[in-house]
Amino acid sequence: MQFKSEVPPVQVALDLVDLPRAINIAKEAVAGGATWVEAGTPLIKSEGMNAIRELRKNFPTLTIVADMKTMDAGSTEVEMAAKAGANVILILGVGPDSMIIDAVKAGKKYGVLVGTDLIATENPVKRAVELEEMGVDIINIHVGLDQQVLNVDPVELVKRVSENCKKAKIAAAGGLNSETAVKAYEAGADIIIAGGTLYKSADPEQTARDIVKSLETGKPVKTDKFKKFNEDELGSAFDIVSTSNISDAMHRTGEMKGLKPVWNSERPLKFAGPAVTVRTYSGDWSKPVSAIDECEAGNVLVIDNCSSEIACWGGLATLSCKTKGVVAIVIDGAVRDVEEILKIGIPVYARSITPTAGEPKGFGEINAVIECAGRTVEPGDWIVGDENGIIVVPKNEAMEIANRAIDVKEREDRVKEEITRGTTLAKTIRLKDWELKK
Repeated sequence: MQFKSEVPPVQVALDLVDLPRAINIAKEAVAGGATWVEAGTPLIKSEGMNAIRELRKNFPTLTIVADMKTMDAGSTEVEMAAKAGANVILILGVGPDSMIIDAVKAGKKYGVLVGTDLIATENPVKRAVELEEMGVDIINIHVGLDQQVLNVDPVELVKRVSENCKKAKIAAAGGLNSETAVKAYEAGADIIIAGGTLYKSADPEQTARDIVKSLETGKPVKTDKFKKFNEDELGSAFDIVSTSNISDAMHRTGEMKGLKPVWNSERPLKFAGPAVTVRTYSGDWSKPVSAIDECEAGNVLVIDNCSSEIACWGGLATLSCKTKGVVAIVIDGAVRDVEEILKIGIPVYARSITPTAGEPKGFGEINAVIECAGRTVEPGDWIVGDENGIIVVPKNEAMEIANRAIDVKEREDRVKEEITRGTTLAKTIRLKDWELKK
């Protein structure tokens, strides 16, 4: 294995649970220029050492990495992975020193490299220096999947660790793509690890080729895929995903129940925006109409009307929302003037439709915490709707959930690609192996 070259090795991290799928994706990534193939931790937990054996069988001349994430019995697990065919075994840098030192000795015994993953270390630079002194061959700067959704970037840490460690090689992992891989390389990474960027890609070969090209030229290759979104980009993030994606990301929570859209089915139905909330009472339309003046462009107006069957909303209020730039109105109650609302073209969700309006009595509150269609909604929570329904995303979790939902979509897009190549969903995901057994 040669570390020093004009271009650092690109390592495809197969963080999947299905070995045949992992091998097929690896073959495509290798065709695009990846030269290190990693059995990711989920794959090892799912398939055991057989995952490493099969990767060695399929890629006899390439570097095989076993991401064991070992915390105990280091020498035993290094021996297991080495005998299965791994060239590099990754253990956890937060593990006890005695485990790491013993694992390094086992690595020398079996002629393999031992790397340590800095994930979850309290002081990663300090720990990296300590690990280098213990004799580890590779220090992996790893921003894990659950950190990536918080938009954490590994590049700055790569720079700080590489400035302090001169013997061990530095690997960088954490959402790297053809735009960011070269930044990690310039910061000091000797090995570029690409996981979801490759295993979620519809074309891993081309994606790998773009990463390699960026490293060869020193210039990022522009991509609109496999990016993470920050707080200022939530609207764009939620526009990409469906409420089904968000529901999966939220573990099947967040759905408003029992509301139906007043909408022309010939037009696409999609909206997302932070909530302005209203609590009012049966048919009282004073506070809902007053709340329009509190809205800014991009808001969703969410009204708790106590599931009333007397309308607190109609065409004139909807028209007023359009002039303010409100993107949707969600009402746990009744609405009227359907024909007008359809012409205006703003999505309105309601529990029922009636010709009967209430009176403006002035009861209720604006921008209070409300209960609407079975969900608690706070002012500023993100409300996302489409043909599938409406999801409430808590504002303090919105960035994480948006990025998790995008991850769900990207994984599904890869499955779609595999199905279009001539297989079925059950075969692609090995359904019988993964049916819930209790």
